[in-house]
Amino acid sequence: MATAKSLIRSPFASLSSSFMFKSSPPPLPCRPHRLRVCCSSIQKTLTEVDSSGVIACLRANSAELAFEAACAALEGGISVVLQQLVHIYPTRVLGVGTVLNIEDAERAVTAGAKFFMSPVIVKDIMDDFRYGDVLYIPGVMTPTEILSAYDAGAKIVKIYPVSALGGIHYISAIKKPFPHISMVASQGITIGSAGEYIAKGASSVVLSDAIFDKEAMGQKNFNRIHQLANMAALQCKEAVDRKKNLMLINNL
Repeated sequence: MATAKSLIRSPFASLSSSFMFKSSPPPLPCRPHRLRVCCSSIQKTLTEVDSSGVIACLRANSAELAFEAACAALEGGISVVLQQLVHIYPTRVLGVGTVLNIEDAERAVTAGAKFFMSPVIVKDIMDDFRYGDVLYIPGVMTPTEILSAYDAGAKIVKIYPVSALGGIHYISAIKKPFPHISMVASQGITIGSAGEYIAKGASSVVLSDAIFDKEAMGQKNFNRIHQLANMAALQCKEAVDRKKNLMLINNL
């Protein structure tokens, strides 16, 4: 995915997919996880994010540069975001960020985005899009924010800024009390560390400069961006598959 503030500054693109489950109330007087009801389009987007393991975040100074870099990443195995790309790559999951208000969210939907992200929880967006067909991924940091977003209807949250919070160790620790909440790790993640984030509990990671290398962007070296995108897509997909296989083994 590529992100684009106002559809250009922060192009976002996600790769693959996600989940949902229902259980009867437990016999003990503990609070059951609330049942999530997703429309098919949101469920498909969740599934895409969950199964790919990576969301590529692109920021560019011009629409032309963003478009070229996004195409290079898409061809390398990622999915991107820009209004034009929605028509060229109709089967990809394309999103927009940074979305900070209802107007941003409405512009993203008009452009054809299937999801959008914020660095914080924007209550108006959460309320307005809770039962819509576009996935909203709010940004959270603390345990209280994670649970508040989930209770308000978020089906997946973005842990941000993850590297400043402790990186992989933070994801591993924060996932333990919230195994039922899907989390995207964002900020300061490299291609080399992406697999470990997924192994420790993240459903997906956001990669920005790791794919859209600043030097490559400056030189318009789209072959390099294609190579980095391919590396990221393969490593994250392998990490997702390893985690699924491990879960299957543990459930035997």
